[in-house]
Amino acid sequence: MRNRVFLLDITRCIGCRSCELACKSEYHLAEGQSFRRVYELEWLTPEGLVVLYLSLACNHCEHPECFRVCPHRTYRKRRDGVVIHEAGRCDGCGRCVQACPYKAPQFDQERGKVDKCHFCYARLDAGLLPVCVEACPTGALNLREGEENLADTVDKIPGLPDPILTGPSLRFRLSGRLKHLLNRPNILGSFL
Repeated sequence: MRNRVFLLDITRCIGCRSCELACKSEYHLAEGQSFRRVYELEWLTPEGLVVLYLSLACNHCEHPECFRVCPHRTYRKRRDGVVIHEAGRCDGCGRCVQACPYKAPQFDQERGKVDKCHFCYARLDAGLLPVCVEACPTGALNLREGEENLADTVDKIPGLPDPILTGPSLRFRLSGRLKHLLNRPNILGSFL
């Protein structure tokens, strides 16, 4: 089976947080816990301030750091690339939280355990889209299989870790103007 990829069209994301709220609602996440988060990026250009939004969750990496560092083997990777965390086996040590360059695993204070996005694998197995993708009103967040329709995408943008580290299942679609803008090192602040 081919690995799935989250595809974010940055030119379409309006920062509405529908994806974030749909996930939080679907999985009854505790206060302060969000498996998908929307970040605001600002660039100061000669034409003025440019604001963009990034919707990020677990990237179900090819070489996940969370998997590598967990002493209790609470992580497993399915054949389709989905990285699942078995919270019942978790003792809350937080090594995965510290190791993930994307800050995907989240510590739940109430339960004393870590959990993360699991790509809505039960929905995928039933032929449905993840709730975050389904909730996106502009079509900015999508799901692709393998290399399908990814020729005009990039895997790296400023402010995110180098994809060579973990091999994230995440791609970005940009317009020509945004490609030029993202090559400029004038991002205001850090978002991760």
